[in-house]
Amino acid sequence: MKDVTILSIETSCDETSAAVVINGRDVRSNMIYSQIDIHKKFGGVVPEVASRNHVEKISQVVDEALDEANMTFDDIDGIAVTYGPGLVGALLVGVSYAKGLCYTLDKPLIPVNHIEGHICANFIAHKELEPPFISLVVSGGHTHIVYVKDYGVYEILGKTRDDAAGEAFDKVARSMGLGYPGGPLIDKLAKEGNPEAIDFPRVHLEKDSLDFSFSGIKSAVLNYLNQQKQKNLEIIPKDVAASFQKSVVEVIAKKVIRAAEQVGVKTIVLAGGVAANSGLRLEFEEQLKNSDINFLYPPIILCTDNAAMIGSAGYFEYKNSRFADQTLNAISNLKLGE
Repeated sequence: MKDVTILSIETSCDETSAAVVINGRDVRSNMIYSQIDIHKKFGGVVPEVASRNHVEKISQVVDEALDEANMTFDDIDGIAVTYGPGLVGALLVGVSYAKGLCYTLDKPLIPVNHIEGHICANFIAHKELEPPFISLVVSGGHTHIVYVKDYGVYEILGKTRDDAAGEAFDKVARSMGLGYPGGPLIDKLAKEGNPEAIDFPRVHLEKDSLDFSFSGIKSAVLNYLNQQKQKNLEIIPKDVAASFQKSVVEVIAKKVIRAAEQVGVKTIVLAGGVAANSGLRLEFEEQLKNSDINFLYPPIILCTDNAAMIGSAGYFEYKNSRFADQTLNAISNLKLGE
């Protein structure tokens, strides 16, 4: 069977990334230009600034991806691009660039859902992985429990009803004066703290519900910080971080494991930026230590936004002949499965 070589482009937020991926699992290059240092001074991603930086960098990053893979456009079978969800201006830079390439080179244009890309990062990290399995997609914008029935076939079993887990981490970090991005800073601080020091609430919602709610725990942390200040009582940041993180990851792991047991699958995978959180990984390992369920996660470079995961997802779209024409547009609130 002929190899399928995908050039992929990712610009959904503040990373400009391009990659060359063969057969969905073999990454030949994965170039990532991060804007984190640019947005730090604003305390979060500024959409207009992100878009301008994508425009400046995208040609260079694509060229670097081809060079690193020792390939030219002639070696590419199709061009995959993230078209949602994400910041609409940032997405449009990648979509427009990919459309231009496909028109000029007469190559198929492959639209990829960003969330699907995160799930497919596990096919790169774990070559033997095949559906069906349960994936937790957890990031600054999403917290989904996804039943991956087959390649490109998904059923969402649970999701957040308010804040995404990563959003809650960022807001708590900001309230503690830790800076941006909040998730890694909370995780680092939590390693030094006592997760039992403060009894923050565990929000399970209705019996048997696989949905999440993180706005309550976020408010509980803010209330705790305010009360301690008003009473002139000591605040121990490492204990706040550890207790907050424990209250979030404990509920997430319980619900994801219950979902796997309900549908009868033996593999759970993590996906998305918060999948890099060491507390989350340890919580799963702890809760699964007497279970026969396999637990997998990608390396950190494949948890954050990157084009390699888009190239993997793009390969499976290519195999199913799911192509787009020049009318493809960015969809900021794109849902998985649309």
